[in-house]
Amino acid sequence: MNMKKVLSALLISAMTMSLTACGGSGGSDSAAGTSGDAASADGVVNVTIWSPTDKEAVEAWWTEKLAEWNAEHPEIQVSREAIDRSDSYAYENKITTAVTSSDLPDIFYVDGPTVSYYAANGIIVPMDDYFTQEDLTDFVPSTVAQCTYDGKLYAISATESSVGLYYNKDYLKDCGVDVADIESRTVDNPLTWSELEEIAEKCTTADYVGTHIIMDHGEGLSYALEPMFLSNGKDFVSEDGSTAEGYINSPECVEAAEYLANMIANGYANIDPIQDEFLNGACATMLGGSWDVSILEGSADFDWGVTYYAVSDSTKKAGSRCGDWSAAISKDCKNVDAAGQFLQWLMNSDNTATYAAAIAKPATRNSSYENEAMAEYAEGPRAMFVEQLQNTAVPRPRTPSYSVFSTKYAEAMTNIFSEAASSHTVDQAYIQSELDAVAAAFQEDYDMYYAN
Repeated sequence: MNMKKVLSALLISAMTMSLTACGGSGGSDSAAGTSGDAASADGVVNVTIWSPTDKEAVEAWWTEKLAEWNAEHPEIQVSREAIDRSDSYAYENKITTAVTSSDLPDIFYVDGPTVSYYAANGIIVPMDDYFTQEDLTDFVPSTVAQCTYDGKLYAISATESSVGLYYNKDYLKDCGVDVADIESRTVDNPLTWSELEEIAEKCTTADYVGTHIIMDHGEGLSYALEPMFLSNGKDFVSEDGSTAEGYINSPECVEAAEYLANMIANGYANIDPIQDEFLNGACATMLGGSWDVSILEGSADFDWGVTYYAVSDSTKKAGSRCGDWSAAISKDCKNVDAAGQFLQWLMNSDNTATYAAAIAKPATRNSSYENEAMAEYAEGPRAMFVEQLQNTAVPRPRTPSYSVFSTKYAEAMTNIFSEAASSHTVDQAYIQSELDAVAAAFQEDYDMYYAN
């Protein structure tokens, strides 16, 4: 793979893979370092890590765990540089620079859908030797799938993210919606598209938004909306990640986009990203992430709940989105075995449990839920997301051309929604043309750089 392609794709990743679902914001004081020498003069192997900064509890977890490892393993000393993400591109830009200078750390964290890109371009290396089949069976299948490329494990994650339909119980009751019915829904019997549309219609007024369907105008569009497309019988790209033709522009995907555009054309949803409407009680329902639970628990002054995404009336098929930040070993690592040993320990059941509790996301290992730290995930809103991960989770498309797809998809859906909002109509031919353009852009990139 030529360096021009590497730089180009990394830049696209920096522009698109900034989904707040999978990252965080905050500050930290952590030891900096690049890959450097594998061992010091006294024979100690030094392992360096880059990962995004996060909330105070997560930074405290890192401090505790690194101290624990370093005390127990004097022969392998690990340090971490926490990269500030107040500028959403800072982390990705740092990786881009390091790739070109062959100065990557031994381990760095990547967002789930970028694993295939980094693997295909030789920027990260396989780590199958450090996770047994027994280990991998303990991880939820979606995590293993997201971190696997060409049959090899290239990354591993302690946490997963997912999506759900949040609803304001107080406001829904005021609008005559049967909240008890929503609360009774199961993973096998979620709301349908028509039922969600009916709820949104009842709850839309001059002062209230019926529903929010837009997370942001970048990767958040793909992340939040893909379950709707999956539900109608088609994913964005083929299972082997080689084509989008006949997938994103299929009749099934056009129909899903039509449904979403119709919500906007009718005024039941708006084209602005989620801000504070739901938290402030001015939005009846919203498509949100598992990370929103902790925010609502701490700030909402109204009664709220979360249920499964609405499914297509014709298929009744559920599919939930997932994929989170994952640790990978870089091509510049001087001692892969030392890095692998550390990750094997870092991702054990107990460490995964305590990390997941600190960052308020579901753990990836099933056995982690036996740990007291994950007690909050036994029932209530958090339990629903765990149930989804174990039963309906589907990773984002595993393809090295995902960043190109994500960018073009976001542009297309923004255009479709803007047209629906301005004309108050839904033009199927226009939707088809926009999705055809997404498929073509993806295919051009994949065929140019990755097709055999």
